[in-house]
Amino acid sequence: MYRLRVIGTVMEWGWSPILITALAVVAVIYEWSIALIAPILGVIVVIGLVVAVVRAREGQFERSALRLRQLAGYFNRRFMGNSSLSIFAVIDSLFALENPQVWDWARACDMSRRIFDTWCNSFIDRIESDTRTGRFSLYLRTFLNELWMMNSHYYEFIEQFCEIAGQLEVPRETVDQYNRFVIEYNSFAQSFQDTVSELKKVAKTEIEPPSVNVARELSVVQRPQPSQKVEEKPKTTPRGGYYS
Repeated sequence: MYRLRVIGTVMEWGWSPILITALAVVAVIYEWSIALIAPILGVIVVIGLVVAVVRAREGQFERSALRLRQLAGYFNRRFMGNSSLSIFAVIDSLFALENPQVWDWARACDMSRRIFDTWCNSFIDRIESDTRTGRFSLYLRTFLNELWMMNSHYYEFIEQFCEIAGQLEVPRETVDQYNRFVIEYNSFAQSFQDTVSELKKVAKTEIEPPSVNVARELSVVQRPQPSQKVEEKPKTTPRGGYYS
């Protein structure tokens, strides 16, 4: 079985050199003229090169498609649901602040998270279904656009959190949790940018790699404490060269 597989691989990728060698040997044995055999060999070489380029492009396309599926699964598993490395988990920690306006915003984000979870789960189910039926490559552009749209909406929550963190004194634990999230998210964003760049070359997709944004880290901001006024003692006036 293994030998048949090796022979099949050799014939699939090396048929052109094998055919050229066989024709050259036959031409020598039967003393065919070079003018007769040279055009045939040239045509075989050109066809072999074209087939090799097409197969290389197909292989790169399949690798990029596999990477896209892996990124979609990683995004859903790592940044959604009940993951502690989710922007929604970071937002939930803001309930520790004594700020009703922030509470209202955090509750609205929690409702958005539930909708987001449903969207992501449906997205992963469709990817797995089309992968089993062999239709994933047909809808690759659709899945790429949807993952990009999903990530763009997700990034909006990151920006909103950063705006709030810049206006309020956020606890150090929340900032540390967010910065851990940023490390994971930026690694995903970089991989997504690379995949978008590869698919743009092999599949002529329209999404540009710079459109996948990266998150910025935060530092703990300590609000200045109100300074206490020091009561100055009234100065006494000198009398006779001495201070009384």
